[in-house]
Amino acid sequence: MSVTVLVPLAEGCEELEAVTIIDLLRRAKINVVTASLGPVAVTASRGVHLVADTELDEVIYNDFDMVILPGGLPGATNLNSDPRIHAILKRLYQNGKALAAICAAPLVLANAGLLDGKTATFYPGALNIDDWPNTLFSGDAVVVDDRVLTSRGPGTAMDFALAIIEYLTDAKTRSDVEKGLVRG
Repeated sequence: MSVTVLVPLAEGCEELEAVTIIDLLRRAKINVVTASLGPVAVTASRGVHLVADTELDEVIYNDFDMVILPGGLPGATNLNSDPRIHAILKRLYQNGKALAAICAAPLVLANAGLLDGKTATFYPGALNIDDWPNTLFSGDAVVVDDRVLTSRGPGTAMDFALAIIEYLTDAKTRSDVEKGLVRG
C-alpha cells in the first residue's frame, strides 16, 4: 500500500517541525510531497531556506492520504490566509482523509471548521480557546482524535512525526524508525 502526504510550506514556517516531519516520514517509506504556496524556495522562521518539491497549484487537486501543516509564525498565518489550503483541507477531510497540524497550525484547522467536536492541542497562546467553544483543548504533546492529529510545537515534532507514521502505517514501522533515531 502506498501512502502519500502533502506538507505545504509557507514563508515563515517552523523549519524544525517541517524538516523533522518530512525526514521521519520518508524514513518510514511514506511518499511526502512538499508544496510551496508560491515560489518553490521558502524562507523559514529562523532564516533557513527550504526548497519545496513543487508549487501548491501543481498538486492542489491530487488525492493525498493526509495533509500535514507545519507551524511557526508567520508560517501558520500564511497557511491560514490562503484559501487554497482551506479548500484542500476540507475536500480531503470530506473524502475520509486525515489532517495533521503542529504548533500554531491547528489555528488553520480551527478556522476551516475542522476542529469542531474534536480534541486538539496547540502551541501555547496560538489560539484563544474561548473562540472555539466546540473544541476541547488538551495540554498533551500529541493528540489523535479520529482523523485529526495535532501537536504542541518544535519540541514535540519528533513525537508528532512518529505518531503520524503509526497512524498511516503501523506500530512496527513506527518502532523501526524510532530505533534508528537512537533517542534513548
